[in-house]
Amino acid sequence: MAAEKPRSPHETEKQRWDRNFADLLQELRVTQTGVQILFAFLLTLPFSSGFPNATAFQKDVYMVALISAAFATALIISPVAFHRALFRQGRKPELVRYSHRMATAGLACMLVSMVSSVLVITDYVLHVRWAIVLTTITGAWFLIFWVVLPFVHRNWGDDDDQDGFVLDDAPSVTPSSGADRDA
Repeated sequence: MAAEKPRSPHETEKQRWDRNFADLLQELRVTQTGVQILFAFLLTLPFSSGFPNATAFQKDVYMVALISAAFATALIISPVAFHRALFRQGRKPELVRYSHRMATAGLACMLVSMVSSVLVITDYVLHVRWAIVLTTITGAWFLIFWVVLPFVHRNWGDDDDQDGFVLDDAPSVTPSSGADRDA
């Protein structure tokens, strides 16, 4: 995790770690729901009427999707268990660092699970050639939005986006008196 400058000159180190942890928890709430729905779907798939007709390849890919969804679920939920273990020990920096790593690994497992799930379903419905094409496009799509764009834009300015809009988490400047507002 790259070192980060405080957003406000008045933000303490503790406040920064608290903010980082709160931001991470918000992100995990979104991913946690998605991975749990995917995992639940994959858990029920073998009990559907068409699953016995799946080929050995489809069943192998299904197992990759299932196990990677299980790993993703464990990794994305693990910051909660980690927080419980470190609760009130004043170890927020370690908690944020390790939770960041767990969330990143969880997203990687989720990517594998989602792409594998697409391959299972497209191979079941379409010819293998189209299944591979569509799965490759899906994998590339995820990589563009989850890896390439964040990597390319990791050095964006903190205050304004390219259109000049002030970002929500940028420090706001408030006038000190009513006279300043009227000027």
